Amino acid sequence: MARGTTTELHWWQTRTFVACVALASIIPLLWPEVPPLVDLPGHMGRYRVQLAIGDNPWLSQWYDFRWQLIGNLGIDLLIVPLAPIFGLQLAVKLIVMAIPALTVTGLLWIAREVHGRIPATALFALPLAYSYPFQFGFVNFALAMALALNMFALWLRLGRLERLRLRTILFVPGSCLLWLCHTFGWGVLGVLAFSAELIRQHDIRKTGVRGEGAIKGWIGAFIRAGLSCIPLALPMVMMVLWRSGDHVTGKTQDWFNWRWKMNWITMVLRDRWMAFDIASVTVLFVILFRGVRDQTIEYSRNLALSALFLALVYILLPRIVFGSAYADMRLAPFMLAFAIIALRPRNRLSLRGAATLAVLGFSFFAVRLAGTTISFLIYDRSYDQAIAAIDTVPERARVVSFVGRRCRDDWAYSRLEHVPALLLERRLAFTNDQWSMAGGQLMTTRYPIARGFAHDPSEIVTDIRCRGQFWRPIAMALEHFPRDAFDYVWLIHPPAFDPALIRDLTPIRRDGTSVLYKVNRSAVPPAETE
Repeated sequence: MARGTTTELHWWQTRTFVACVALASIIPLLWPEVPPLVDLPGHMGRYRVQLAIGDNPWLSQWYDFRWQLIGNLGIDLLIVPLAPIFGLQLAVKLIVMAIPALTVTGLLWIAREVHGRIPATALFALPLAYSYPFQFGFVNFALAMALALNMFALWLRLGRLERLRLRTILFVPGSCLLWLCHTFGWGVLGVLAFSAELIRQHDIRKTGVRGEGAIKGWIGAFIRAGLSCIPLALPMVMMVLWRSGDHVTGKTQDWFNWRWKMNWITMVLRDRWMAFDIASVTVLFVILFRGVRDQTIEYSRNLALSALFLALVYILLPRIVFGSAYADMRLAPFMLAFAIIALRPRNRLSLRGAATLAVLGFSFFAVRLAGTTISFLIYDRSYDQAIAAIDTVPERARVVSFVGRRCRDDWAYSRLEHVPALLLERRLAFTNDQWSMAGGQLMTTRYPIARGFAHDPSEIVTDIRCRGQFWRPIAMALEHFPRDAFDYVWLIHPPAFDPALIRDLTPIRRDGTSVLYKVNRSAVPPAETE
């Protein structure tokens, strides 16, 4: 590891600066009542069932909630102590706000441990705290990755200080807790720790020769690095127990989808404005390219190897793992982040040149942060308009929701797909947008009379049949949903449809293009099953 030789810290290398940018990173999340992340409202509905099902037994008629040992329990566990103090909604918001802050501190701490000082180029990686996986609402994953970054920094520090016994004591339980938060975070920590140990062990016992001696040196380092990572191995037992249960479902498939793997890289900063987001990704690649061509910037072997290992994992990961989609997409921003923080100025770069890079990096972070703040304010207004109808719905109501979208994957999602779950979170009403994958999370849906309208993705409707998707056209959904299973129908920005399809529904509230209807069962007999 390259350690700094001077004692003077520049403004971007101080603890005060790190604390300030970490606090600044939460600005986009301050105003929205519900963080506008695609899947988050759906998770909030599950949290409400988790907290309330014991005192509200009617929820058991619709949902089956069972505590299990699974590698996807980050916020599910944290809200148990926090919700009674802050209320569920604020507790979730506070946890979500911590994720970008922890991501920022983790990246800068890693850079400091490896380089000795935070290099100016590391500031360009900070906008990745709001990467596409976070915007999508993969909150347990994002929390686990933020924690993994800080744990990796601690791993590096203890290794540098030769506090290996203390590292073992801390990381045996720590790795188990990280696995509980989300399996992905634990796996990435293992990859990063192994790559760092490989370099450390090789440097400790350099052979000083070429050819066969060097090869044996790397083989020995490989073995010793694996042994050094044993403190991280206990969750493998937990993984076997989780995935070997009879209740577990979910396939692993869609390997080596090169088109989407390239797309995920261009989408690492995807939010609202396509030109702005792609231009921002271009800036990251310009910085990476400069590290290859510019004689004043070089790559750290340690972090370059970590980035390479992450790239190999990214290539090998399928799109769907254990039924969970977008597995490879989630790794793309962290692969780029490590490649960026691997950069450092060579000695020949002047202080003025380093300061200029720091100003440019911080400006890039500030511009992205401002754009995300504006975007979230716009999303928050659309949330407010859509959820205004929630107070009209009584507790225990059974609501089927249909959220309109197009077959085409628009760059800016409406982020309303799981807004219906706020009915469950606030009114303890049934909603048809909950995921139902045994073994993937603690809750599954069991409402048989709803037939094909019981769980996700039955809430998504389109104007036409979309190739390769399970979404229904709006006409089919309105015609075939079982009237006897629901009390209300909630249309949120639906596509155009024939008014005759809702002749047995009575509109009771309209907010823009969203309408809440009450089912009038006396008008039309229940529809037949599809």
